[in-house]
Amino acid sequence: MDTITHTLFGLTTYGMVDKREKDRPTKRALLFTALAASQAPDLDIVARVTETGRVMDQMWHRGLTHSIFVAPIWALIIYVLAYVIWRRKDRMIFYLALVNVFIHIGSDSLNAWGTGFFEPFSSMRVTIGVIPIIDLVVWTIFLGAFLIKKWSKTVQPHRIWRIAWVIVLLHVGAQAIQGMMIHEEARDQYEQTTLTASFIPGHFTVYGKEDGKIYIDDQTIWSTSSDPEIIVSEEQEDLTPLLEGNPRAEVLMAWSPFVVITTEDGVLGVYDPRFNRSGAPMLFEYVELE
Repeated sequence: MDTITHTLFGLTTYGMVDKREKDRPTKRALLFTALAASQAPDLDIVARVTETGRVMDQMWHRGLTHSIFVAPIWALIIYVLAYVIWRRKDRMIFYLALVNVFIHIGSDSLNAWGTGFFEPFSSMRVTIGVIPIIDLVVWTIFLGAFLIKKWSKTVQPHRIWRIAWVIVLLHVGAQAIQGMMIHEEARDQYEQTTLTASFIPGHFTVYGKEDGKIYIDDQTIWSTSSDPEIIVSEEQEDLTPLLEGNPRAEVLMAWSPFVVITTEDGVLGVYDPRFNRSGAPMLFEYVELE
Protein backbone atom coordinates (compact mmCIF):
# COMPACT_ATOMS: atom_id res chain seq x y z
CA MET A 1 0.00 0.00 0.00
CA ASP A 2 1.01 3.64 -0.27
CA THR A 3 2.51 5.62 2.62
CA ILE A 4 -0.70 7.56 3.28
CA THR A 5 -2.73 4.37 3.68
CA HIS A 6 -0.15 2.85 6.02
CA THR A 7 -0.26 6.04 8.08
CA LEU A 8 -4.06 5.85 8.23
CA PHE A 9 -3.77 2.26 9.43
CA GLY A 10 -1.54 3.43 12.27
CA LEU A 11 -3.74 6.34 13.28
CA THR A 12 -6.95 4.32 13.21
CA THR A 13 -5.58 1.36 15.14
CA TYR A 14 -4.39 3.84 17.75
CA GLY A 15 -7.93 5.21 17.73
CA MET A 16 -9.30 1.71 18.37
CA VAL A 17 -7.53 1.49 21.74
CA ASP A 18 -9.64 2.45 24.74
CA LYS A 19 -7.38 5.02 26.36
CA ARG A 20 -9.71 6.38 29.04
CA GLU A 21 -7.60 4.89 31.82
CA LYS A 22 -4.23 5.61 30.21
CA ASP A 23 -2.01 8.47 31.37
CA ARG A 24 -0.56 10.99 28.91
CA PRO A 25 2.90 9.40 28.53
CA THR A 26 1.29 6.02 27.78
CA LYS A 27 -0.99 7.63 25.20
CA ARG A 28 2.01 9.24 23.54
CA ALA A 29 3.88 5.94 23.58
CA LEU A 30 0.90 4.23 21.96
CA LEU A 31 0.59 6.86 19.24
CA PHE A 32 4.31 6.65 18.49
CA THR A 33 4.08 2.86 18.42
CA ALA A 34 1.13 2.77 16.03
CA LEU A 35 2.72 5.20 13.56
CA ALA A 36 6.21 3.72 13.76
CA ALA A 37 5.00 0.15 13.33
CA SER A 38 2.74 1.10 10.44
CA GLN A 39 5.81 2.37 8.53
CA ALA A 40 8.66 0.23 9.87
CA PRO A 41 8.79 -2.48 7.16
CA ASP A 42 9.36 0.22 4.53
CA LEU A 43 12.67 1.21 6.11
CA ASP A 44 14.22 -1.10 3.52
CA ILE A 45 13.91 1.81 1.10
CA VAL A 46 16.76 3.60 2.86
CA ALA A 47 18.67 0.44 3.82
CA ARG A 48 19.68 -0.96 0.46
CA VAL A 49 22.47 -3.14 1.82
CA THR A 50 22.29 -6.20 -0.42
CA GLU A 51 23.45 -6.86 -3.93
CA THR A 52 19.85 -7.51 -4.90
CA GLY A 53 18.97 -4.06 -3.62
CA ARG A 54 21.68 -2.41 -5.66
CA VAL A 55 20.65 -4.32 -8.76
CA MET A 56 16.92 -3.62 -8.53
CA ASP A 57 15.24 -1.57 -5.86
CA GLN A 58 11.81 -3.17 -6.22
CA MET A 59 13.17 -6.68 -5.69
CA TRP A 60 14.89 -5.50 -2.51
CA HIS A 61 11.92 -3.41 -1.40
CA ARG A 62 9.23 -5.47 0.37
CA GLY A 63 11.68 -8.31 0.87
CA LEU A 64 13.05 -9.47 4.21
CA THR A 65 11.68 -6.48 6.12
CA HIS A 66 8.17 -7.55 5.02
CA SER A 67 8.56 -11.11 6.24
CA ILE A 68 6.07 -12.50 8.73
CA PHE A 69 9.03 -13.96 10.63
CA VAL A 70 10.57 -10.50 11.10
CA ALA A 71 7.33 -8.91 12.34
CA PRO A 72 7.90 -9.76 16.05
CA ILE A 73 11.40 -8.28 15.82
CA TRP A 74 9.98 -5.00 14.50
CA ALA A 75 7.41 -4.99 17.32
CA LEU A 76 10.08 -5.63 19.95
CA ILE A 77 12.34 -2.86 18.61
CA ILE A 78 9.50 -0.35 18.66
CA TYR A 79 8.42 -1.47 22.14
CA VAL A 80 11.95 -0.92 23.44
CA LEU A 81 12.15 2.52 21.82
CA ALA A 82 8.83 3.51 23.41
CA TYR A 83 10.09 2.33 26.81
CA VAL A 84 13.35 4.26 26.45
CA ILE A 85 11.48 7.47 25.63
CA TRP A 86 8.42 7.22 27.91
CA ARG A 87 9.39 4.56 30.48
CA ARG A 88 6.15 2.63 30.05
CA LYS A 89 5.90 -1.19 30.06
CA ASP A 90 2.26 -1.43 29.05
CA ARG A 91 1.74 -4.69 27.10
CA MET A 92 -0.64 -2.86 24.79
CA ILE A 93 2.36 -1.03 23.34
CA PHE A 94 3.90 -4.29 22.11
CA TYR A 95 0.57 -5.69 20.89
CA LEU A 96 -0.24 -2.49 19.00
CA ALA A 97 3.18 -2.57 17.35
CA LEU A 98 2.78 -6.20 16.35
CA VAL A 99 -0.71 -5.66 14.94
CA ASN A 100 0.42 -2.71 12.84
CA VAL A 101 3.42 -4.53 11.42
CA PHE A 102 1.17 -7.46 10.49
CA ILE A 103 -1.32 -5.07 8.88
CA HIS A 104 1.48 -3.48 6.85
CA ILE A 105 2.85 -6.79 5.66
CA GLY A 106 -0.56 -8.32 5.01
CA SER A 107 -1.96 -5.37 3.08
CA ASP A 108 1.16 -5.19 0.90
CA SER A 109 0.78 -8.89 0.12
CA LEU A 110 -2.78 -8.32 -1.06
CA ASN A 111 -1.81 -6.02 -3.94
CA ALA A 112 0.03 -6.75 -7.16
CA TRP A 113 3.51 -5.68 -6.01
CA GLY A 114 3.63 -8.45 -3.42
CA THR A 115 6.05 -9.11 -0.55
CA GLY A 116 8.74 -11.52 0.54
CA PHE A 117 6.23 -12.89 3.04
CA PHE A 118 8.24 -15.99 3.96
CA GLU A 119 11.81 -14.70 3.65
CA PRO A 120 14.48 -15.77 4.47
CA PHE A 121 13.10 -19.32 4.24
CA SER A 122 11.55 -18.76 0.81
CA SER A 123 12.26 -16.21 -1.93
CA MET A 124 8.72 -16.57 -3.28
CA ARG A 125 6.86 -13.28 -3.69
CA VAL A 126 3.36 -13.41 -2.22
CA THR A 127 1.37 -11.42 -4.80
CA ILE A 128 -2.37 -11.90 -4.34
CA GLY A 129 -3.58 -8.84 -6.23
CA VAL A 130 -7.09 -8.50 -4.78
CA ILE A 131 -6.80 -4.87 -3.63
CA PRO A 132 -5.18 -1.89 -5.41
CA ILE A 133 -2.06 -0.29 -4.02
CA ILE A 134 -4.19 2.79 -3.24
CA ASP A 135 -7.62 1.70 -2.03
CA LEU A 136 -9.99 4.68 -2.13
CA VAL A 137 -12.73 2.63 -0.47
CA VAL A 138 -10.57 2.28 2.65
CA TRP A 139 -9.89 6.02 2.60
CA THR A 140 -13.63 6.71 2.33
CA ILE A 141 -14.45 4.41 5.26
CA PHE A 142 -11.88 6.11 7.48
CA LEU A 143 -13.07 9.57 6.40
CA GLY A 144 -16.63 8.63 7.31
CA ALA A 145 -15.49 7.36 10.71
CA PHE A 146 -13.55 10.57 11.31
CA LEU A 147 -16.61 12.71 10.53
CA ILE A 148 -18.84 10.60 12.78
CA LYS A 149 -16.25 10.86 15.57
CA LYS A 150 -16.14 14.63 15.14
CA TRP A 151 -19.91 15.09 15.24
CA SER A 152 -20.96 12.39 17.68
CA LYS A 153 -21.20 13.32 21.33
CA THR A 154 -22.46 9.98 22.66
CA VAL A 155 -20.39 7.18 21.08
CA GLN A 156 -16.88 6.56 22.42
CA PRO A 157 -14.23 7.23 19.73
CA HIS A 158 -12.59 3.83 20.08
CA ARG A 159 -15.93 2.16 19.27
CA ILE A 160 -16.31 4.23 16.10
CA TRP A 161 -12.85 3.20 14.89
CA ARG A 162 -13.50 -0.45 15.72
CA ILE A 163 -16.69 -0.38 13.64
CA ALA A 164 -14.76 1.30 10.81
CA TRP A 165 -12.19 -1.49 10.89
CA VAL A 166 -14.91 -4.13 10.76
CA ILE A 167 -16.22 -2.46 7.60
CA VAL A 168 -12.69 -2.33 6.14
CA LEU A 169 -12.21 -6.04 6.81
CA LEU A 170 -15.57 -6.81 5.20
CA HIS A 171 -14.53 -4.81 2.14
CA VAL A 172 -11.18 -6.61 1.91
CA GLY A 173 -12.89 -9.96 2.41
CA ALA A 174 -15.38 -9.22 -0.37
CA GLN A 175 -12.55 -8.20 -2.68
CA ALA A 176 -10.59 -11.33 -1.81
CA ILE A 177 -13.52 -13.67 -2.44
CA GLN A 178 -14.32 -12.10 -5.80
CA GLY A 179 -10.69 -11.95 -6.87
CA MET A 180 -9.96 -15.55 -5.95
CA MET A 181 -13.09 -16.76 -7.77
CA ILE A 182 -11.93 -14.99 -10.93
CA HIS A 183 -8.38 -16.23 -10.47
CA GLU A 184 -9.45 -19.85 -10.02
CA GLU A 185 -11.44 -19.69 -13.24
CA ALA A 186 -8.43 -18.25 -15.07
CA ARG A 187 -6.21 -21.09 -13.85
CA ASP A 188 -8.38 -23.51 -15.80
CA GLN A 189 -7.65 -21.57 -19.00
CA TYR A 190 -3.96 -20.66 -18.84
CA GLU A 191 -0.62 -22.22 -17.91
CA GLN A 192 0.32 -19.23 -15.73
CA THR A 193 -1.92 -16.57 -14.23
CA THR A 194 -1.78 -13.51 -12.06
CA LEU A 195 -4.29 -10.88 -10.96
CA THR A 196 -4.43 -7.15 -10.30
CA ALA A 197 -7.28 -5.19 -8.72
CA SER A 198 -8.76 -2.05 -10.23
CA PHE A 199 -9.49 1.11 -8.28
CA ILE A 200 -13.17 0.25 -8.83
CA PRO A 201 -14.34 -2.32 -6.26
CA GLY A 202 -15.06 -5.74 -7.74
CA HIS A 203 -13.12 -5.08 -10.96
CA PHE A 204 -9.95 -7.04 -11.72
CA THR A 205 -7.52 -7.59 -14.56
CA VAL A 206 -6.48 -11.17 -15.25
CA TYR A 207 -3.11 -11.86 -16.89
CA GLY A 208 -2.82 -15.33 -18.36
CA LYS A 209 0.13 -16.86 -20.21
CA GLU A 210 -0.34 -19.73 -22.66
CA ASP A 211 1.95 -20.90 -25.52
CA GLY A 212 4.01 -17.72 -25.53
CA LYS A 213 1.02 -15.38 -25.51
CA ILE A 214 -0.14 -13.16 -22.66
CA TYR A 215 -3.89 -12.55 -22.46
CA ILE A 216 -5.05 -9.46 -20.58
CA ASP A 217 -8.71 -9.55 -19.62
CA ASP A 218 -10.75 -7.14 -17.47
CA GLN A 219 -13.30 -9.06 -15.39
CA THR A 220 -15.83 -9.00 -12.58
CA ILE A 221 -17.56 -12.05 -11.15
CA TRP A 222 -20.55 -11.13 -13.33
CA SER A 223 -18.84 -10.22 -16.59
CA THR A 224 -15.71 -10.54 -18.70
CA SER A 225 -14.38 -8.60 -21.68
CA SER A 226 -15.30 -10.23 -24.98
CA ASP A 227 -12.00 -9.39 -26.67
CA PRO A 228 -8.96 -9.68 -24.36
CA GLU A 229 -5.74 -7.92 -25.27
CA ILE A 230 -3.05 -10.32 -26.51
CA ILE A 231 0.71 -9.75 -26.26
CA VAL A 232 3.13 -12.10 -27.99
CA SER A 233 6.21 -13.04 -25.98
CA GLU A 234 9.16 -14.17 -28.10
CA GLU A 235 9.94 -17.21 -26.00
CA GLN A 236 12.31 -18.68 -28.58
CA GLU A 237 14.82 -15.86 -28.12
CA ASP A 238 18.20 -16.62 -26.54
CA LEU A 239 18.36 -14.44 -23.42
CA THR A 240 22.06 -15.02 -22.76
CA PRO A 241 23.13 -11.57 -24.08
CA LEU A 242 20.46 -9.92 -21.95
CA LEU A 243 21.36 -11.77 -18.76
CA GLU A 244 25.08 -11.17 -19.28
CA GLY A 245 24.67 -7.51 -20.22
CA ASN A 246 21.98 -6.49 -17.75
CA PRO A 247 21.85 -8.34 -14.40
CA ARG A 248 18.67 -6.43 -13.49
CA ALA A 249 16.83 -8.52 -16.09
CA GLU A 250 17.44 -11.75 -14.19
CA VAL A 251 16.15 -10.11 -11.00
CA LEU A 252 13.04 -8.91 -12.80
CA MET A 253 12.40 -12.40 -14.17
CA ALA A 254 12.67 -13.87 -10.67
CA TRP A 255 10.47 -11.16 -9.18
CA SER A 256 7.62 -11.19 -11.72
CA PRO A 257 5.03 -13.99 -12.03
CA PHE A 258 5.99 -14.02 -15.72
CA VAL A 259 7.50 -11.60 -18.23
CA VAL A 260 7.12 -10.63 -21.87
CA ILE A 261 10.22 -11.17 -24.02
CA THR A 262 10.59 -8.61 -26.80
CA THR A 263 13.04 -7.69 -29.56
CA GLU A 264 11.21 -4.60 -30.80
CA ASP A 265 13.02 -1.32 -31.56
CA GLY A 266 16.41 -2.99 -31.78
CA VAL A 267 16.59 -4.21 -28.20
CA LEU A 268 16.35 -7.56 -26.46
CA GLY A 269 14.38 -7.11 -23.29
CA VAL A 270 11.89 -8.40 -20.75
CA TYR A 271 9.10 -6.56 -18.98
CA ASP A 272 6.32 -7.21 -16.50
CA PRO A 273 3.01 -6.74 -18.39
CA ARG A 274 1.08 -5.74 -15.24
CA PHE A 275 2.64 -2.32 -14.77
CA ASN A 276 2.41 0.46 -17.34
CA ARG A 277 2.82 4.22 -17.33
CA SER A 278 1.47 6.22 -20.28
CA GLY A 279 1.29 3.05 -22.35
CA ALA A 280 4.92 2.04 -21.71
CA PRO A 281 6.07 -0.71 -19.34
CA MET A 282 7.31 0.53 -15.97
CA LEU A 283 9.53 -2.50 -15.27
CA PHE A 284 11.51 -3.07 -18.48
CA GLU A 285 15.09 -4.34 -18.64
CA TYR A 286 16.94 -4.66 -21.94
CA VAL A 287 20.17 -4.55 -23.92
CA GLU A 288 20.63 -3.10 -27.38
CA LEU A 289 21.05 -5.59 -30.20
CA GLU A 290 24.06 -5.22 -32.46
